[in-house]
Amino acid sequence: MAVSDSVVKKIVLSYTYVVIWIFLSFTVIVYNKYILDRKMYNWPYPISLTMIHMAFCSSLAYLLVRVFKLVEPVSMSRDLYFKSVVPIGALYSLSLWFSNSAYIYLSVSFIQMLKALMPVAVYSIGVLFKKEAFKNETMANMVSISLGVAVAAYGEAKFDSWGVTLQLLAVAFEATRLVLIQILLNSKGISLNPITSLYYIAPCCLVFLSVPWIVMEYPSLRDNSSLHLDFAIFGTNSACAFALNLAVFLLVGKTSALTMNVAGVVKDWLLIAFSWSVIKDTVTPINLIGYGLAFLGVAYYNHCKLQALKASEAQKKAQQADEEAGRLLEQKDGEGTGRKNDNQN
Repeated sequence: MAVSDSVVKKIVLSYTYVVIWIFLSFTVIVYNKYILDRKMYNWPYPISLTMIHMAFCSSLAYLLVRVFKLVEPVSMSRDLYFKSVVPIGALYSLSLWFSNSAYIYLSVSFIQMLKALMPVAVYSIGVLFKKEAFKNETMANMVSISLGVAVAAYGEAKFDSWGVTLQLLAVAFEATRLVLIQILLNSKGISLNPITSLYYIAPCCLVFLSVPWIVMEYPSLRDNSSLHLDFAIFGTNSACAFALNLAVFLLVGKTSALTMNVAGVVKDWLLIAFSWSVIKDTVTPINLIGYGLAFLGVAYYNHCKLQALKASEAQKKAQQADEEAGRLLEQKDGEGTGRKNDNQN
């Protein structure tokens, strides 16, 4: 009975983490849309919003890592920081800037549909950097996802080419960042969780974003007196952004990255439903057919990833069992030789 109780507890905890992550991810997306959209809060300064998030998150990450010592920092040389973390920080800042900018021009539902292209971008860039093997079957699946998104875009009632360009650039930069994390950090045995990622990467993002901010947004903010921030709005928005990173830390740590992918699909459908029913965005049948096709492609991609992961783990276990068997045989041979020598004496 104790075993079944512990299993039930694990399942309940896993679902709790999933629900918390979906809720926070959902909240951050809708909140960002509310702040940036000209018809809502009307504060169309995506670089400024991203910088506020980065300043808030890096400060809290510093407290967790250095002051309260709740999270262990990663040992990293200055050379490694500049060669590995800084390029990742640059890509992250561009990804956040462009994805937040897209909220000004596109509906929440359509943005989620465009984000379905993420596996396509990650796989294509992985093949380009020789981190993924080119397979015809996988590429055919990527083409089906792309076609689904193209159909969804064709059916979009409020299509904005500039908004689509911004979101596609955000997907491309984010995919490149994910591949570079594998090449520049994971291959060197460095693993960053969401808190240590913020600790090392958020300050880089602040520095990179300050350049376009001074040129593109600061003059307008100064002239329109928009520098006086509503701390209730921006404080809670930043707190949600940080809480989302904590939720990712819990979700991936206590379940798996695949669970997060599946939870992400659920969140996307919920956002599309919310966008249509509450925000009153237009979601057409062609939108849904296109996204449905893309969704099937993404689900199949995740299934293939899971099968590959299971096969890899089974292979590791088989190797460990073989090594253990080999050690036991050596021990027995050694004992047998020892006994023979004793008998001869």
